[in-house]
Amino acid sequence: MKQYIIDAFTDKIFSGNPAAVCITEYPLTEDLMLNIAKENNLSETAFALKAEDGYNLRWFTPGGEIDFCGHATLATAFVISEFIHKQYSEIIFHTKSGDFPVSIKYENIEMNFPAYSLNEISVTDEMQKAIGVKPVQAFIDRDMMLVLENEEQIRNLNPNFDKIKLLDGLGLCVTAKGKIFDCVSRFFAPKLNVNEDPVTGSTHCMIIPYWAERLGKNSINAYQASNRGGKIYGFLQDNRVIISGNAVLFGISDICLL
Repeated sequence: MKQYIIDAFTDKIFSGNPAAVCITEYPLTEDLMLNIAKENNLSETAFALKAEDGYNLRWFTPGGEIDFCGHATLATAFVISEFIHKQYSEIIFHTKSGDFPVSIKYENIEMNFPAYSLNEISVTDEMQKAIGVKPVQAFIDRDMMLVLENEEQIRNLNPNFDKIKLLDGLGLCVTAKGKIFDCVSRFFAPKLNVNEDPVTGSTHCMIIPYWAERLGKNSINAYQASNRGGKIYGFLQDNRVIISGNAVLFGISDICLL
């Protein structure tokens, strides 16, 4: 089975967010997919199986299956359009979270995702202890999002991952208004054995609606300020978030399934 390692949300290798992409010819067992994800030890391994009208897509972290991953969707679309079906201009991914249409455009890939809800909750002492600074606002959906005062707090944050595990939400996003970009963020998912994710498409389905409302515009240029860093371009359209970005190939390998 071919496996591709793709750096997503970047135009150069060794930056963005690496994802493994496996194009399968038949359904794999969940145990096998999880073991492959553990062996890769990346934040996500995507498994795509050809369907009649697109691809069935599933995502696994080293800690288990996840219901939605943006950067691995981008990586999978890149692999299909570059190596499998170069004539495709659109791919429909069938996932546990619904159907995701992806458009292959010149120099970028555009993904259409459902927006997360901005359910505001009270700021607590536990949140402050987890990240070391007091948030300005807090929101919850699948993930928790904490809004901080400025970009410097985002970049200098030294989170306590054990305390993050005690907070609600699958992962924890922190965001603030940016200086060059509209907003900056970081994302932590120690519950999934991923302490910090380099660039996270799914959590921007919460970040982009927030900043679109705050800044009074639908188009948002975002930057995830991890060590690798990555750029995400988002557009809020009703209750959908259009996220686009680039991807590059790092390597191709064969997985030997005995």
